[in-house]
Amino acid sequence: MAKVKFNQPFELLGQLTPAGSRSVIEIEGPKLYTHSPLSIPVEVINGKYPGPVLMVNAAIHGDELNGVEVVRQLIDTLDETKLKGTVIAVPIVNTFGFIHKSRYLPDRRDLNRCFPGSEKGSLASRVAHTFFDALVGKCDYILDLHTGAIHRTNLPQIRADLSNPETLRIAKAFATPVIVDAPLRDGSLRSEAERLGIPVLTYEAGEALRFEPICISAGFIGVQRVMKAIGMLRASRKKLPTPVIAKSTSWIRAEDDGILRTQVSLGDKVEKGQIIAYIASPLGHSEVAIKAHRSGIVIGQQTLPLVNEGDAIFHLAYFTQDEEEVEQVVDEFIVEVASEEESLTTGAIEIKNP
Repeated sequence: MAKVKFNQPFELLGQLTPAGSRSVIEIEGPKLYTHSPLSIPVEVINGKYPGPVLMVNAAIHGDELNGVEVVRQLIDTLDETKLKGTVIAVPIVNTFGFIHKSRYLPDRRDLNRCFPGSEKGSLASRVAHTFFDALVGKCDYILDLHTGAIHRTNLPQIRADLSNPETLRIAKAFATPVIVDAPLRDGSLRSEAERLGIPVLTYEAGEALRFEPICISAGFIGVQRVMKAIGMLRASRKKLPTPVIAKSTSWIRAEDDGILRTQVSLGDKVEKGQIIAYIASPLGHSEVAIKAHRSGIVIGQQTLPLVNEGDAIFHLAYFTQDEEEVEQVVDEFIVEVASEEESLTTGAIEIKNP
């Protein structure tokens, strides 16, 4: 009879987490003006059995909240005595932005343009360095959870560098309806981790400063699916949805100032030349029709009805296959996630591992 292999203790910042246990570690950050300390809270869930190291992190932008709840649900449901490998759960990376309900750090820099950071650089660069140096090199995979910016919402989607075969594999496993083959941006966590050979998925869903049940459920289910695909959880026999890969995307911008009335919603198919919104003056005497430049699917849009000329108001994705087929995939995804969400709220879903 084969001897069962057990996992090794996991070391992080000098603290050991034995196999089949979990621990909370605070990564020290810069202080507030009052000298009150700030830290990045991390929970290490070290499975009883050997396997990969996965980091799931959220709120690199401090006002992006859906991912925070995804990480909380993940922490709450994993069973470390059955888990294969190690989960590093970081619900709030940008604690400065989080407490101020802001996307940015106090120096107004975007943390997701500052990796891998520098211990001698700006505040944002120092925070990036602290996080990157402590955690990223420990990981085999990273799931980076985001939302749209304030007053912008995103259809649940994965953005990833699909030239990496393993990144493509886990992107398909996450199974959002749309996968965007997104170029790497210098200074982003995704870019700098991929340069170290670590596959990274960026999950985008919903709007800043909101808890949106569909987006949270889709994220939670997607994380589970990736964990099954990389051998951390027991694989499911249930067939995964087939996501579609966007060949390109573009933003449609406001052609006038005024009040926006949208005619389409996230996930809708639009035809070239179709009117997708109107911009009117407050008195309504003048009105400009906004038309789609190409046929595609709406994957992002502005939610604030007040616009200035040049504002990005609709994000369209373009596909090689028929957009009606893509629209059907999106519709089926929403129905499936809504069903899974209902099961979650009634406590019917249980994570079962080997």
